[in-house]
Amino acid sequence: MAPGSQPTAPTPVPIGAPAAPEWLVAGSIWQLLGPINLYSRQRGEGLASQAWAGRHLKVLEAAQPLAPQPRLRIRLLDDGYPGWIEPNDLLGRAEAAPHPRPRPWNRPAIHQRLDAVIAFGLRALEQPNSYLWGGSLGPDFDCSGLVQSAYASQGIWLPRDAYLQERFCQPVAARSGITHLLEPGDLIFFGSPQRCTHVGLHLHNGSYLHSSGTATGHNGLAIDNLCPTNGSAVASHYRQSLRGAGRVMHGHDGSPLPA
Repeated sequence: MAPGSQPTAPTPVPIGAPAAPEWLVAGSIWQLLGPINLYSRQRGEGLASQAWAGRHLKVLEAAQPLAPQPRLRIRLLDDGYPGWIEPNDLLGRAEAAPHPRPRPWNRPAIHQRLDAVIAFGLRALEQPNSYLWGGSLGPDFDCSGLVQSAYASQGIWLPRDAYLQERFCQPVAARSGITHLLEPGDLIFFGSPQRCTHVGLHLHNGSYLHSSGTATGHNGLAIDNLCPTNGSAVASHYRQSLRGAGRVMHGHDGSPLPA
């Protein structure tokens, strides 16, 4: 730069422009035209989540061209979820877009959509599937990916991870055999006393749909319940790690949530 000259501002990306390497700059916003994977780190396999067509993302850090595996640091704007993506995954699958406006939701409006939320989960149950850490596109889901996708099918955004979903919801008392306060569409949370690590979608009378892994679960979607007389090994495991339940009272506005 010549002495006394001023740095030039980056050229704004025209709305509707197809994703191209020169446009993938920090601050640019893109709407997906196809599905992509998000990774938990700059390199390596580590699937963190997935995003489908119609979702929006913001580039936080441009890829470093000389890096062994140059990835973009991004944030999904619908749920505030950060991650890394392969730049080439956006080519032909995204176009420049304005910042999306979150739709306001209140409990009465959400309540009207709960039958459809549950129907999404039950349709997913009918498909051959297996547990996939980070899965939210289907047919393979992880626990919180299933719950988020079921609500998002109705335009209602929740945080991505189970422990964030627990913080987001209004607490509802639930214990083994004590489920009378639960409503269809409530979320049931499991884990240790210190942290939520698993979530299920309540159906009725303490039964819940969830995607569980291989070590202590079904390796995919299944329905279990909180009945204390249920001797199933999987149901017993989760019943012993029950933390409580929560009710979705509003939609997430896409702001980042604390880790």
